[in-house]
Amino acid sequence: MKTVFFVSAAAAALIAAPAMAQTAGSASVSYKYSDTDIASVKGIDTDAFALEGAVATPIFGDWTVTAEAAVTNVESDLAASETNLSGAAALTKVIGSYRVGGFYAASEMPGSTLNTIGAVAQKYFDRATVSGVASYGSVYDADIYTVKADVAYYATSDLRLNAGVSYQNADFGREDVDAIAGTIGAEYQFANSPYAVYGSYTYTDSDDLGMEDNAIKIGVRYSFGGGLQARDRAGARMDLSNNVFVPFFN
Repeated sequence: MKTVFFVSAAAAALIAAPAMAQTAGSASVSYKYSDTDIASVKGIDTDAFALEGAVATPIFGDWTVTAEAAVTNVESDLAASETNLSGAAALTKVIGSYRVGGFYAASEMPGSTLNTIGAVAQKYFDRATVSGVASYGSVYDADIYTVKADVAYYATSDLRLNAGVSYQNADFGREDVDAIAGTIGAEYQFANSPYAVYGSYTYTDSDDLGMEDNAIKIGVRYSFGGGLQARDRAGARMDLSNNVFVPFFN
């Protein structure tokens, strides 16, 4: 079942034809570098190369199906090189200037799979998009609760700036662990071109683990079905992945 889900999500997100009516989406290649301190262990380096994609397609009326998928190769000081798959599928409805709905996501972890269900909402303004995600996930016998919020501002039609914050709690039964993360990012789409470059910085902190993580991500994106803001409004950019608590893997 897990393999079928991953293959289906990847096929929808990475291979879907741009010619499909009213379909919007993107495919990108990215590199992420993380520098992590955990308790007395300092300077844990992690390199991650990813192929990521998303596609949103109206199905009937104001309803939209969104699929996200990623293939990520991770190399860390803590472990050997590993390739992980992740994917998500969402069903949302547009109500006025809002988009609301639910989703399911799955991410491979070492020796297990993180399964997540949640709710997503977006509010569209003239030059901005506000997004929120609340979810519950389970992996390694831990219950993981996540709340994320992001604000994107379109300085120009070709320049998107965003800032977000995430909170995550993992309940291991006898122990609760909290983590919080903040992200700033930018994306620039070349004029009259489907190609864009983007980058972000994320800081993650967990007092319970004695952990601090600094991560920089850069990438190149190919998009179809409209520009930066059009993809937001089509539901093709909702950040459904569950990747706050363990910054090494995603």
